[in-house]
Amino acid sequence: MTRPTVQRWAAFSDDPDGGNPAGVVIGADDLDDAAMQRIAADVGYAETAFVTGSGRERGIRYFSPVAEVPFCGHATVASAIALASDLGDGAFAFDTPVGRVDIVTRDDAGRTASFTSVEPWIEPLPDATLDALLNLVGFGRADLDPRHPPALAFAGNRHPLLILADRRVFDGMTFDPAAARRLMDAEAWPATIIVLHELGGGRWEARNIFPVGAITEDPATGAAAAATGGYLRATGAVAAPARVLIEQGRHVGRPGLLTVDIPARGGITVSGAAVPIV
Repeated sequence: MTRPTVQRWAAFSDDPDGGNPAGVVIGADDLDDAAMQRIAADVGYAETAFVTGSGRERGIRYFSPVAEVPFCGHATVASAIALASDLGDGAFAFDTPVGRVDIVTRDDAGRTASFTSVEPWIEPLPDATLDALLNLVGFGRADLDPRHPPALAFAGNRHPLLILADRRVFDGMTFDPAAARRLMDAEAWPATIIVLHELGGGRWEARNIFPVGAITEDPATGAAAAATGGYLRATGAVAAPARVLIEQGRHVGRPGLLTVDIPARGGITVSGAAVPIV
C-alpha cells in the first residue's frame, strides 16, 4: 500500500509558526486503525485527522501520537480548509466518532472555517477529582474564580475546566506531564484539561494541558473552546446569543485566536484561520 500524503497545517492562526499544528490525511479509506495510529505517532502533532469518502460530506477520525481522540476541533478546521483548497469554499459536513459536525469555510482576507459542535453539556466535578486537579497544578481553592465554578464540560470530548482569578497564578501554572497523563487516564479524559482566565470584554485566555508524546500543553484547542462556550452558556456567565474570543498558545510560543459563537441553544460554533506549514 502506498503511504498516504500527510498535509501539515497550523490552525487558529494565519501564521505557520502560530496556532496548533495538525496533520491531515485526505483519502484515508484504506488505512486501518494501526496504520492511522502509526502515522499520527510519526507526525508527532497533538492530532492528525484522517478523512475518508468524497465530496463535501466525509468521514473523519482523529489520532494523537498515543491514542484515538473522539473529536478534535483544530484538526477539523485544518481538514475543512484543506478540502476547500480543492473543492472551493462553502458548507462541509464531517461524520465524526461523536456525531455529525457541520462546518463552513470562507475566503475573505485569508481562509477561515467555522464548525458547529454537537450538543454541549456540563456537570459538577466531584470534590476528590477537583482536589486531584488542584494538586496537579499546585493551586488551592482560593485561586479559583468564585464567579465560575469548576466543572466537567463536553462538546465532543469530556474536559475538566478550571477558571483562575489571578493572571499571575494563571501565567505561573506548572505541572508534571507524567502525573497529568496518569490523572487523565484514570478519569478517562480523552483530550485536554482546560484552565482559563477571564480578561474582560468578552475575551478569555486558555491553557490546555495535554501530555502526548513530546507535547505537554496544547497551543489552540477547538474542542475545548466549544466546551468552554457550552459552559459559559450553561452557567449564565454570558447572555446567549454571545460571542467570546479565546487567546491560547502564548505560553508555548504558538499564539492563536479562537472565535466562539454561543447561540441560545444547540451546538457551539468555533471559528478560526488555518495556513499550510511548509
